[in-house]
Amino acid sequence: MPATVLGADPGEAVVHYLGIWSLRGLLLAFTVTPVYRLTGYSYIARCRRLLGLWAFAYVVCHLTAYLFFFIQFDWQLLLNDFIERAYITAGMVAWFCLFCMAITSTRGWQRRLRQRWRQLHSVIYLAVAAALVHFWWFTRDQYGEVLLYCAWFLGVLCFRYFFRRARTAS
Repeated sequence: MPATVLGADPGEAVVHYLGIWSLRGLLLAFTVTPVYRLTGYSYIARCRRLLGLWAFAYVVCHLTAYLFFFIQFDWQLLLNDFIERAYITAGMVAWFCLFCMAITSTRGWQRRLRQRWRQLHSVIYLAVAAALVHFWWFTRDQYGEVLLYCAWFLGVLCFRYFFRRARTAS
């Protein structure tokens, strides 16, 4: 890929590219359950874990690129960014939530944690919200893409809410 495609700051372009695809993967994984409930295709539900782990892999690459290109693995700079820049704090909250979910995504952890596994994995709501806040606060102009992802998240949230409400009412 020619350097002109990446712009004046290739490091920033890489970090942004990985961040966008992290968010898209996260939203896709979050959307699997409503799509499964609408269509009834069990294959879609079986792909949820795989999509979630791929999204987490992109998040790890996004974080690693940020550590490499922007702070050169200086942990003091990371701590300062975490304290001083709210969008970094929101991103780290999302990363921590996804890390907990990725570690406990195996069947062994499902057996060990039993009902608490489902409670732990409901942190996906916080992870997606924190990722969207991270993207929103980072964006300086042209919020159309951010609003599109927020609308996607809110649409899925509404579907989940009304589906759960209809299920408990019957």
